[in-house]
Amino acid sequence: MSLSSKFLALIVTANLAFPAYAGDIMIKDAYARTAMAGAKSGAAFMQIMNHSDEEDRLISASADIAKRVELHTHKDMGDGVMKMMEVEDGFVIPAGGMHSLARGGDHVMFMGLTQTMVQGESVQVTLTFEKAGEMIVQIPVDSERQDHGAMKHGDMDHTGHSADK
Repeated sequence: MSLSSKFLALIVTANLAFPAYAGDIMIKDAYARTAMAGAKSGAAFMQIMNHSDEEDRLISASADIAKRVELHTHKDMGDGVMKMMEVEDGFVIPAGGMHSLARGGDHVMFMGLTQTMVQGESVQVTLTFEKAGEMIVQIPVDSERQDHGAMKHGDMDHTGHSADK
């Protein structure tokens, strides 16, 4: 491994080690990825913790790297077909609890990427919560990460994910 590769790995590891905060909301273990080089879409995953005694809700996300950014989930359409779809009401973050955005489940979807998501660099994403407000998060790009038991993005039915939409 070259010196620059080791330095880049150290930076990515440091970004993963330091959680981000907005009020009582904490973001931990965030990463973003694309399914393959040159992809027109990508996604971000993370753990969202709520340290308050009131539930909150992630209601939107935005980023300059894509034409559209939406909160998405997967729905089983039957016959082994999973479909991604927007969750317009957002995700509830329970009081004193956590909500995971993970591959094969809820996630932040980047559609119509306007720049390449480069392995080891980071993307800036603004998460908006109903009560905690806006939170800017630097999310490291890690397209090589393998989360055990997660469904691969390439296995999904991407119907309705046009960047022109």
